[in-house]
Amino acid sequence: MKTFVPKIEAMDRKWLLVDLEGATMGRAAVQVANILRGKTKPIFSPHIDCGDNVIAINASGLQFSGKKLEQKTYYHYSGYPGGLKKVVLGKVMATRPERVFTAAVKHMLTQNRLGRKQIKKLHVYADGNHPHTAQRPVKTKITL
Repeated sequence: MKTFVPKIEAMDRKWLLVDLEGATMGRAAVQVANILRGKTKPIFSPHIDCGDNVIAINASGLQFSGKKLEQKTYYHYSGYPGGLKKVVLGKVMATRPERVFTAAVKHMLTQNRLGRKQIKKLHVYADGNHPHTAQRPVKTKITL
C-alpha cells in the first residue's frame, strides 16, 4: 500500500467563525492553531498546509487566569542600546486585543515558512464585526 500524500491543489479550505467571548486565551489559541495546521482533518500531513481559514471575533472578551493582566509582559528589543521596550498584557488588551491572540496562536505554529503561511489564514477582530461575510463562514464552537 502506498503512502497517501494530499495534493495542495485539491484542498477544500473552509472559512470557520470562532467567537472568543468568555474563552480562556490559551485553550482557544490551541484549538485555533490546530484548525490552522489542519490537525482536525483526516488528511493531515505535518509538512503541507492543509488547514482552514479562521475568523476570530470578540477578541476583547478573552479571559485570563491568575494575575496575567498585571504580571505578563511582552518584550521588544530594537537591537540598539536602551532599545528594550516592555508592555504589560493589560495595556495591550486595552488598546489592541487582536494582537494578543494572534501572537499566542503564532507561537503555537511551526517557526518556519510553513508557519508564516498558516498564520496568514487567521483573521482576528476585537469586536463582533468582520468583513468576511462573502466567504460564508461556518460558526464553530470551541470548548472552553
